Amino acid sequence: MTVNDALLWDGELTVTRHDRETGASFVIRLDSTRLGPAAGGTRAAHYPSFADALADAGKLAGAMTLKMAVSNLPMGGGKSVIALPARRSDIDPPTWNRILTLHAENIDKLRGNYWTGPDVNTNSADMDVLNETTDYVFGRSLERGGAGSSAHNTALGVFEAMRATARHRGLGALDGLTVLIQGLGAVGGGLATLASAAGARLLVADTDSDRLAWARASGHTVIGADEVLSTACDVFAPCAMGGIIDSVTAAMLPTSAVVGAANNILADDTAGAILRERGILYAPDFVANAGGAFHLVGHEVLGWNEDTVREHTRRIGDTLTEVFTISDAENTTTDAAARLLARRRVETSVRAGAATAPR
Repeated sequence: MTVNDALLWDGELTVTRHDRETGASFVIRLDSTRLGPAAGGTRAAHYPSFADALADAGKLAGAMTLKMAVSNLPMGGGKSVIALPARRSDIDPPTWNRILTLHAENIDKLRGNYWTGPDVNTNSADMDVLNETTDYVFGRSLERGGAGSSAHNTALGVFEAMRATARHRGLGALDGLTVLIQGLGAVGGGLATLASAAGARLLVADTDSDRLAWARASGHTVIGADEVLSTACDVFAPCAMGGIIDSVTAAMLPTSAVVGAANNILADDTAGAILRERGILYAPDFVANAGGAFHLVGHEVLGWNEDTVREHTRRIGDTLTEVFTISDAENTTTDAAARLLARRRVETSVRAGAATAPR
């Protein structure tokens, strides 16, 4: 199997719908069901065009396929995108409830071939609403029998990825390193707490005044959102929206390593190659941020307890070390190496399933 083979992931199905009453459009993308039902969160956002929403759903679903495969989880990759007519904060509760109900109907029509959970602008309370219409939902509130928010476990996984990446890059432990975190949401904020406890000096950026007030009170140094890509640091952690590093950014980014929670951090393939040429070690996001998948799939599909979920999440560092080893041996980018590892694990799982299947 070559690296090029590992880059080929064919999507299986795209479902779309538009609701005239709310102005919302819906996309459900099933990228792969080779390992099991497709799974991926529901992202709600205001997009420049429906074409942008479709493209985002495709990229995110592909990343979920890779994440499930490289994490040895028995699910395929999928994603939901709800293209909102306005910013989420400007949509009133009755309209939002209708949007969620329609989305649940769309999911239910797929009859278990796709499961969803929380993502950008959706949470456990929203999953409870979806669950009133469909059973194919992860991340419901604890009160409703779900696993609750996966943010804390996602943060733990990114933290373990950061430790492994710093070691492989020759930076040593996080103690004394400068870590720049972009985005202090539930995951970024959790990562900031963990990295700070490990002795890292934190630079943080966000557009939310309450989050920045928390950061200052915690003793972190706040920088402007427009300074993120030009501020020197040992480790850069993008924890907001994806596509933050393109080929131009990669050529000037003043850091030694990139490890973040955002999906699709690299805007294009060239960016990964440039980072490698400059000696910047990139931890592929679909490996680093898999803690959320371990939390939801582990608890709600595999019946793992909290200790087992944490054990698997902490192994993200081991998986990244394997990725880095492949990258060095194949003389290729870490992103291509992670895709190769994912493909190998898919083929191993498929062969094992075929070997044990009843005849």
